[in-house]
Amino acid sequence: MNVSVHTAKTQLSKLLDLVEDGEEIVIQRHGKAVAQLVPFRRRRLSALGAMRGEFEMTEGWERALTDEEADAFW
Repeated sequence: MNVSVHTAKTQLSKLLDLVEDGEEIVIQRHGKAVAQLVPFRRRRLSALGAMRGEFEMTEGWERALTDEEADAFW
C-alpha cells in the first residue's frame, strides 16, 4: 500500500493497525517512495551463551595441553 506523507501523518494509528496485520506501507513524498512501514521483528537470542549456567569449567581449563595430553587427545 502506498500513502502520502500527509496521509501517514493524519492516519498513523490506522496505518499501524494495518502493519500489525502484515501489511507493508510505503510512504511517498511527491510520488517518490521515502520510507516503509513494516512489522517489527524481534531479534532472536544469539546461540552464543545459550548454555550459560548449564555446566562449570574446571580450574585451569584454558591452559595449553602438555605434549602427552595432546598426543592422547589426537
